[in-house]
Amino acid sequence: MAATHPVIVIGAGLSGLACAYFLKRSGVDVLLLESAANTGGVIQSIAENGFLFETGPQSFNNTPALAALIAELNIASAVLAAPATAPRYVFIAGQLRPLPLSPPAFLSSSLLSWSTKLSLMREPFSRTVPPDKDESIAAFVRRKFTPELLALLAGPFVSGIYAGDPEKLSLRAAFPQIHEAEKQSGSILRGMKEAAQSKPGSNPKPTLSGFHEGTQTLIRALSAKLEGSLRTGIRITQIARDSAGQFELSAATDTSSAQFLSPHLVLATPTYIAASLLKQLAPEASNALSQIEYAPVAVVSLGYRHADVSHSLDGFGFLAPRNAGIRILGTVWNSSLFPNRAPQDRVLLTSFLGGATDPDAASLSDSALVALAHRELIPTLGLKSQPVASHITAYERAIPQYNLGHLDRLAAIQSELAQIPGLHLTGNYLRGPSIGACIEQAQAVAESIRIR
Repeated sequence: MAATHPVIVIGAGLSGLACAYFLKRSGVDVLLLESAANTGGVIQSIAENGFLFETGPQSFNNTPALAALIAELNIASAVLAAPATAPRYVFIAGQLRPLPLSPPAFLSSSLLSWSTKLSLMREPFSRTVPPDKDESIAAFVRRKFTPELLALLAGPFVSGIYAGDPEKLSLRAAFPQIHEAEKQSGSILRGMKEAAQSKPGSNPKPTLSGFHEGTQTLIRALSAKLEGSLRTGIRITQIARDSAGQFELSAATDTSSAQFLSPHLVLATPTYIAASLLKQLAPEASNALSQIEYAPVAVVSLGYRHADVSHSLDGFGFLAPRNAGIRILGTVWNSSLFPNRAPQDRVLLTSFLGGATDPDAASLSDSALVALAHRELIPTLGLKSQPVASHITAYERAIPQYNLGHLDRLAAIQSELAQIPGLHLTGNYLRGPSIGACIEQAQAVAESIRIR
């Protein structure tokens, strides 16, 4: 006999947990199924010998929707705010250079040439028109500003968010607000200002935050709220529809098989898993989902004695342009942002390697990754000794890439799904990869089901 539920969600990463939570909160009998033994996907916080290692996001922007969820879950007291004025650095010519974060600092900084500074200062007073065809971030920055800005700032910034290649990432997919601002006003600054003024009420800037015991605090709280509605260790092997239009799910566990039945189905899995499950039910959507690429990333966390680090580590961390001569994409100074990340006389540094421009790095052995990251941090931070702690997590497919044609792929997916009532998708390939964006997308999907 198949177990029947009004809504079934497949995948208990952040998106699936949040979607199931919002559904259950509204009174829906929802069942959340996860193939792994644990929930949360890449979001895991591991405490070892006084260090707190994050295997996924090291922090998050506490957006209004995310802050509201955190308050509902009664974990607001566990939120930590990063120092608001923590400087950011970029690694250029063998040195860490502070990013200018104010107009006076921008004008006085020698980081950028005057031609690039002038191109930025002229932007609010000029009018440009974006091309009709999809435009890469690299092409956009070169068209609006200078190649120098792309190499030194825009490229590293893109690596920090997507671990992506700016020559391939779509501006209108990855940063739709920037594209829309230029499209509507001819100027990014004018367009963004007009968009902000058109929204009622205040729009506070999200604060960079973390949890005292790590980002997994959010995962644990959501999982606890779903007690009785969550089953782990269940892998969906096939999805079909019966004569009444309900979804028939075939599943397998380590020891048995199971059947589930539901009129509403939410796939909260990575695209390659969703593509496999939808191959027979929605072949066009499956094909489009399979075309979404992922960047491989290795998360390399290293602990050091504080006395063995020459740099003050006053700040958020640094990003590295691809022409900087190192393979590290960027390094977060965890123990400078939040307490409880390292013992009192230690520091914790988390570096990211791989990405779309250096995919082979993520496939190196753990020992090779430790050696590589340590070797590149020696001159950067003035390290005097080997790390005293380490934790490595490598992902073959870490972050979905919003590459050129991404919006067309999403449109093809939605077009076919519109012909299959009750089938929904949520995940970090739709509205953005950030925690806040995933929460907003999951909530929107839950509300679209609840109001029907």
